[in-house]
Amino acid sequence: MKNSVRLSDIMSQRTERRGIHVDQSDLLCKKGCGYYGNAAWQGLCSKCWREEYQRVRQKQIQDDWALAEKLQREEEAAYASVHGAQALSHSQPAASQPHTGHASLGAFSKFEEKKTNEKTRKVTTVKKFFSPSSRTASKKETQEGKTPSPSISRHASFDTEQVSKDFVDFLKNLQKPGREIHKQCRAFIVNMSSKKDLGADELSECVQDFYQNLADRLMSHFKGSSESVEQVMDQVEKYIMTRLYKSVFCPETTDDEKKDLATQNRIRALHWVTIEMLCVSMDEEIPEVSENVVKAITDVIEMDSKRVPRDKLACITRCSKHIFSAIRITKNEPASADDFLPALIYIVLKANPPRLQSNIQYITRFCNPSRLMTGEDGYYFTNLCCAAAFIEKLDAQSLNLSPEEFERYMSGQASPRLNNSEGEWPHSGSAVGVTPTNPVLAQLNHNLEMLSGLSSRQESLMEAAQSLQADLIAWPKNVQREVNDILEKYPLEIMSRTVSAIDANNMDNDQLPPPLTPQVFAG
Repeated sequence: MKNSVRLSDIMSQRTERRGIHVDQSDLLCKKGCGYYGNAAWQGLCSKCWREEYQRVRQKQIQDDWALAEKLQREEEAAYASVHGAQALSHSQPAASQPHTGHASLGAFSKFEEKKTNEKTRKVTTVKKFFSPSSRTASKKETQEGKTPSPSISRHASFDTEQVSKDFVDFLKNLQKPGREIHKQCRAFIVNMSSKKDLGADELSECVQDFYQNLADRLMSHFKGSSESVEQVMDQVEKYIMTRLYKSVFCPETTDDEKKDLATQNRIRALHWVTIEMLCVSMDEEIPEVSENVVKAITDVIEMDSKRVPRDKLACITRCSKHIFSAIRITKNEPASADDFLPALIYIVLKANPPRLQSNIQYITRFCNPSRLMTGEDGYYFTNLCCAAAFIEKLDAQSLNLSPEEFERYMSGQASPRLNNSEGEWPHSGSAVGVTPTNPVLAQLNHNLEMLSGLSSRQESLMEAAQSLQADLIAWPKNVQREVNDILEKYPLEIMSRTVSAIDANNMDNDQLPPPLTPQVFAG
């Protein structure tokens, strides 16, 4: 009855507040392809983003070519004018200037050639892994392939060795295609180890190209069986990303670490946000709900300990399912999508996951794109990205507060848990039917109440023990006193008794038999 009253109060408060609402269409790709979008990809899905990225990249290459040709024409025109002037002068100092022009043009041509080669190399990064020419590499390339980089040659951890062993065991079932896949994966890892100077987007492009080319080859091998292809690609992703994790997670060429610190400080500054402010449909005083909340927090924190993008997604999925269970238990009905996002934001605020932005970017860059485009993994990951973006832009209006209240709470001048006036957020335990603002503080208060009750019970027990000890000490004295009183009132009299011999003459008792006389028998 108590829980039902409390829940009804919370729901009545929510009807008066705007709450957090995100249209499910906002989670989809902006190009209308039907797949889930991502804020890191400007609202596009991985497929549309790659197409857009390649289109912009190709346009940039064309613009660079056009600029190079324009500069070359200007250089040639300048050289022609200088050469013409020198031909007319016929002087020795003037004759040396064409040489200078030739040197300038040669230097520019070398620069243009170097730039063109660099762009061509970036565009065709992964194609060489699948071309027949890769099998007939030069001796120098073969020697480089046999000599691993320092990051690969150093002793691998137990997890890495186990993943490699599992990958080889898995590929044995594929026989010849398995050997080819293992060869290509090893060559790709060696090649990637030499590209530490590339940016995060370029590293992501290399990995995604490798995924796409390998998936196309597997699709033709398995004759269109997408399930078999996904199974192999999951193992390939696990093997590759476990080996490349240290070099591609939060690389130095990005500002991921800076974003992590900013997000972490932002969440710390929002420690005062209560479950009521977010209009979350969860009652943490219900033991099952509290247990699911703790599990959800644990799962989203555990995400940082995983190396494979698919394993990180699994943590997000488990966290989301615990949230749905908590909402369902609280409302006694299936949870809706509108209930899920505010609850996820609340869990992220309470958990403050380590390196949240780095993990989101790592999944975005190196996860198998098919997992982010469809399915429950893609849906839950998209909502997590929305939750992170909401926390960054959280303001007074989104929490149904006035700007003045929001600023006081952010600066630490006031706390909603300490206010108990009308219109303010009451602190935990101030009235019946109010949900605790913080599960940790609520549990702490509950433990303190239990300790206080145990202390009172211990004092009562000690008083009873001391009383029993006094009674035990006084009991022998009381018994002795009562015995003495009885002896005084009824003194003990000992009567003397006369003992007679059995064979003596007893005149008082003539019923005794006569004494025995000895008899002699003749021998």
